[in-house]
Amino acid sequence: MNKLANVWVFSSEAARLPEVMVAGLQLGDSVSVFVLGGADEVARAAALGANKVYHLGEKDSSRIVEEYALTMAKAIEAEAQASLVLLPASRRGKALAAKLGVRLSAGVFNDAAELTIDGEGHVGAKHLVYGGLAIGEEKITSQIAVVTLAAGAFKELPAEEAGRSAETITLEFVAPANGIRCLARRPKEKSNIDLGKAKRVIGVGNGIGSQDNLKLIEQLATKVGAELGCSRPIAETEKWMERERYIGVSGVMIKPDVYMAIGISGQIQHMVGVNDSLTIIAVNKDKNAPIFQYADYGIVGDINKIVPALLNSFKG
Repeated sequence: MNKLANVWVFSSEAARLPEVMVAGLQLGDSVSVFVLGGADEVARAAALGANKVYHLGEKDSSRIVEEYALTMAKAIEAEAQASLVLLPASRRGKALAAKLGVRLSAGVFNDAAELTIDGEGHVGAKHLVYGGLAIGEEKITSQIAVVTLAAGAFKELPAEEAGRSAETITLEFVAPANGIRCLARRPKEKSNIDLGKAKRVIGVGNGIGSQDNLKLIEQLATKVGAELGCSRPIAETEKWMERERYIGVSGVMIKPDVYMAIGISGQIQHMVGVNDSLTIIAVNKDKNAPIFQYADYGIVGDINKIVPALLNSFKG
């Protein structure tokens, strides 16, 4: 595999750093990590395999992540070589990528599902297009490329090597000419789950009929030790479940050992999100539902009879 001399990595979300790091380790001979936080965050970056750690300082509640774009860009420019900047494809990550792209005159690619380096050192990137119906492939020919990674793009996460050291460089904050000042922060109510890491997931769709039927399916999820997810209409149209539980091409991509879809028809946009499941079980009253084309096991029937029967089978 071709590699670049250096890859830069940053994630404001601690949970996403290992995944972005493994991409950096695969694509670069050397990995430089920007860290926003204290000594623990610096040590973790080193433990994950960083060759250099560029310390942006302690977190400042008055600054948003994009405010560090100029500080990062100056450090990258000082290296004066072809390189790649990797960020998670979150809202903050994409906003930061845009600012870095402008400052570095770099090509920017969002939601990459796969990355390669060709013989000329150009970054090739693939992502889902047309709502997951096809895969688009593009090449970034600028000297520096900025890419945001879709969740789950790199699955083999690096093991943390406690006590590993890395060269640490402390950066002085460079304020943007026109900054954005944070006046207040309010916590967003959301689930404390990570569907992407769950080993068992039950997904529900419009076919469950009513919100009241969720209670029965929640009991089933608890009984089998599964996390509960949903199709897009359940989260965004009906609003029966939190947005964080939406599984699909523009939601969460999951890779459980077992995925059970209850009342989900099997549209491609949803199935792209569950494609890496080891086993798929479908429950639907429509025997012609597309979901059965993807399922390893299928049950045709009324969920009001099937779910109670499944619950009874797990009792005792």
